[in-house]
Amino acid sequence: MIEWTWPWIALLLPLPWLVRRLTPAARTQQVAVRAPFYSEWRQLSASQTGASDSSGLLSLALLWLLWALLLTAAARPTWIGEPMELPNNGRDLMMAVDISGSMRLEDMQVGESMATRVEAVRQVGAQFISARMGDRVGLILFGSKAYVQSPLSFDTDTVKRFLSEARIGFAGEETAIGDAIGLAVKRLKERPAESRVLILLTDGQDTASSVKPLDAAKLAAQLGIKIYSIGIGADSLTLPGLFGSSFGSRRVNPSAELDENTLREIAELTGGAYFRARNPQELAYIYQILDEMEPVEQGATIYRPRQSLGYIPVLLALLISFFLGARSAWQGLTLRSRALLSDAPGGR
Repeated sequence: MIEWTWPWIALLLPLPWLVRRLTPAARTQQVAVRAPFYSEWRQLSASQTGASDSSGLLSLALLWLLWALLLTAAARPTWIGEPMELPNNGRDLMMAVDISGSMRLEDMQVGESMATRVEAVRQVGAQFISARMGDRVGLILFGSKAYVQSPLSFDTDTVKRFLSEARIGFAGEETAIGDAIGLAVKRLKERPAESRVLILLTDGQDTASSVKPLDAAKLAAQLGIKIYSIGIGADSLTLPGLFGSSFGSRRVNPSAELDENTLREIAELTGGAYFRARNPQELAYIYQILDEMEPVEQGATIYRPRQSLGYIPVLLALLISFFLGARSAWQGLTLRSRALLSDAPGGR
């Protein structure tokens, strides 16, 4: 079924005809300069009168079609699909993902190679989002600042795409955990869901927030928002030695800056839980545990997919415009070439 947002725009269809009928004709003026070859051009033009009549009718029809297509696009047609039943668990789930500078550290073992922390989060997080059928899922990205990348929505495919497009440095190099929690509270408190959940994933400690993380967590607890915090990063990493060899290599703790105490206290204040993800496998296991903690309830929600169709008449209008422009240019070139041939010696 197609629905029109502004169907009254169809009343503008006769507007070009009304303008032509009601506006006075343009006054002709005497030509100040006459070209000596003007009469020859008129003869050439007169020889093409029969063809130009049919050509003019075609141009007029295409112009009317172009106008009708533009009005169709302006009316904003929208295709509405058949009703679909979505499992409804009543959960509003917001994910807050750290994209500060430290998330570019390569300490996550993926097969035989090492991957950055943010790559592991994107990969495993996408799988978790795909499994949240029936949940409203949102995405907050934070570094020095926190911002909503995707509001709460049933459209998990879009949220997953936004997560896959997250890049280090978009929000700054520092870490604003408290601001991320505060922004999530602002978005979740307006939802009428029975259970509101925030998944907070970070690899460091708060260094840039205007609100202390524990103060934001206390506010979340007052509003019944559970926070499941995840500390990501390996416990040990071997740094290569001289010229990349094992000579002079040393082992370090890449997660030394991770503030586990604060993350654990945030979870306890809100009735959630704290998890430690040292590799992608542990992160995937944590997401499985979260699925069990937030089980899907029975019931269904009626959902009708909507898709805008306005781009179709716009594309057709562009094709017609290109055709009319190319046709007009070709006719002009043809007329000029014939005039030049008639002026050439032996052309008469």
